[in-house]
Amino acid sequence: MRVVIQRVKKCTVVIDHKLHSEISQGLLIFLGIEEADKSEDIEWLCHKISNLRVFDDDAGVMNLSVREIQGDLMVVSQFTLHASTKKGNRPSYLRAAHPDTAVPLYNQFVKSLEKISGIKVKTGEFGAMMNVALFNDGPVTLIIDSKARE
Repeated sequence: MRVVIQRVKKCTVVIDHKLHSEISQGLLIFLGIEEADKSEDIEWLCHKISNLRVFDDDAGVMNLSVREIQGDLMVVSQFTLHASTKKGNRPSYLRAAHPDTAVPLYNQFVKSLEKISGIKVKTGEFGAMMNVALFNDGPVTLIIDSKARE
């Protein structure tokens, strides 16, 4: 399981020209799921994300989590995070999980993140063509892979 996390001031997801969801200050989480992912990956990532100290304290030091600032969370599925560009110029998505595997894991991820963080998680729509607009804060962008655990 791989995530790209962006600290944002605001984020919106538009589907079919209609606002689907939006958040204010918090974290936008792009989530890529592969066939080998399990519940353990979800739990590890959700704990990591909930406790990441990427928001400034009163001294201007990144020392606070999204929970501590009472921020928002948005999760958007993104199978392209598991693209392989090793061969040729057209990315291969063979590592990305098929929907029958990915959808239940995506839903479990959202529920686990809500439970662990204590924050109502906003989402995109799995498999939909989405327009995601964000006001990056910093910018602060992190990439975390549950297999690498770094």
